[in-house]
Formats: sequence, structure tokens, C-alpha cells
Amino acid sequence: MAETIGSLADKLSIIQLKIYHMREQLQRADAPPEHRAACSTRLDVMGTQKSDLEGELTQLVSDVTSGRVKLKIYRQYKMYNDPKYRVKTTP
Repeated sequence: MAETIGSLADKLSIIQLKIYHMREQLQRADAPPEHRAACSTRLDVMGTQKSDLEGELTQLVSDVTSGRVKLKIYRQYKMYNDPKYRVKTTP
């Protein structure tokens, strides 16, 4: 499973921000008609993306709560700034 509940929530928050700002562009009094038309088209696409993400999140939560899907937890193993992983060089 590529998506997690957190990653889907993150994507939803990002698309919601994009929708908010695209609506602002659509409502600009100084925007030419071509700009408004392009913004309207993009807003429709973003609405579809948001709806799809909401559906994915709902399905994933349902699958997890019913036990059909078990989330995996991956630990992070960072090697930088750890002296154990440094190669010793001789001058």
C-alpha cells in the first residue's frame, strides 16, 4: 500500500489550499475572461482530485477499522551524523 492515512490527509490539505487560492483567482475583478475561464477549468479538476482523495481516505479508514488492511510502521534508520557509520581514512 503506497498511501497512508497521513499521506492522504496531507494531500487533501494541499488540494484544499490550492482550491482556496484558485477561487480567489476566479473572483479577481481585474482578471481577464481568459484567466477566469482557465481558473474555472482548473478548479473543476481540483474538485475531482479532492473528491477522489476523500474517497481513497474513506476507503482506507474503513479497511483499517474492519481489519481488511493492516498498516505497517517503518522505523527510520538515519546514518548521517552518526560516527559509527563513518569510514576512517588514513592521511
